[in-house]
Amino acid sequence: MKRIITPLLALSLLSAFVSCEKRQPQTGKATATLLNVSYDPTREFYIDVNKVFAEQWKKDHGQEVRIDQSHGGSGKQARSVIDGIEADVVTLALSLDIDMIHKERDLLPADWQKKLPNNSSPYTSTIVFVVRKGNPKGVKDWGDLVKQGTQVITPNPKTGGAPRWCYLAGWAWGRREFGNDEAKVQDFIKRLYKNVPVLDSGARGSTTTFAQRGIGDVLLSWENEAHLIEKEFPGQTEIVYPSISILAEPSVAVVEKTAAKKGNSELAKAYLEFLYTEAGQDLAGKHFYRPRDPKIAEKYASQFPAIKLVGIDEEFGGWEKAQKTHFADGGIFDQIYQP
Repeated sequence: MKRIITPLLALSLLSAFVSCEKRQPQTGKATATLLNVSYDPTREFYIDVNKVFAEQWKKDHGQEVRIDQSHGGSGKQARSVIDGIEADVVTLALSLDIDMIHKERDLLPADWQKKLPNNSSPYTSTIVFVVRKGNPKGVKDWGDLVKQGTQVITPNPKTGGAPRWCYLAGWAWGRREFGNDEAKVQDFIKRLYKNVPVLDSGARGSTTTFAQRGIGDVLLSWENEAHLIEKEFPGQTEIVYPSISILAEPSVAVVEKTAAKKGNSELAKAYLEFLYTEAGQDLAGKHFYRPRDPKIAEKYASQFPAIKLVGIDEEFGGWEKAQKTHFADGGIFDQIYQP
């Protein structure tokens, strides 16, 4: 069979260029360079954001700006910043990963979430199912994922942000299905992961496994990624909304010490503030993220079916507690998952 390289796959194969040379402040330079270290399935969104923002910045400041992108599993991306990649901004899948950058390297303040509206989360998303055309396995809700013979594709919650949202969304369903019997919920999650043939490191890797390589019957996916798959593989997949999922709130922050060292403080701040403007929110909606701006959200309401969403704080006591309980070394995931 001839292998087709789609735009989606081509983007997933790109490695963002990250310069390791010592940088001087860019204030007053004809061209400024900004590095956005982001999570896996935001490539297409930020390509469009970067284009519009750069045009606006040049119009307002008379300066060209080149924005480099780096993508991967959210946890791995946070680790790369901790290990030395000089990001000016981080746009990651969950707040915990940005907290980790503060705790381990102190590159940004502890109160970084107060710097921008909505706890520095400019848009939201959720977790949905992607199935083969016609839904041959009849997948309608979380309980169907543990049926014998149903292969589930989802990334590794130890390395990515999306898989942690996936895992917790499934756990929330289990609580309601089994009357808050945590032992039964844990058994359900264990059976779910028994049906996972491969754990990729991030969401885009799982998309490639499912859509390009043809492995699995159902993909647990970011909502925006599910729509992108439909666009790139027309007529081959369908989106299924489960009875309950989770309110995913990707977070953004200026890596203040790095941006200041590179002379990019003003530029980095403006870049993230752009995400909250009407233009930025409209781009979010176009890429199937759920805009925060009520007017823009109404414009795109028809593409976001109503679904019950639980919050990380109310359901799991916040990310720090959820991480310690489920995803830390020796946590529940380590106890239940056997490759």
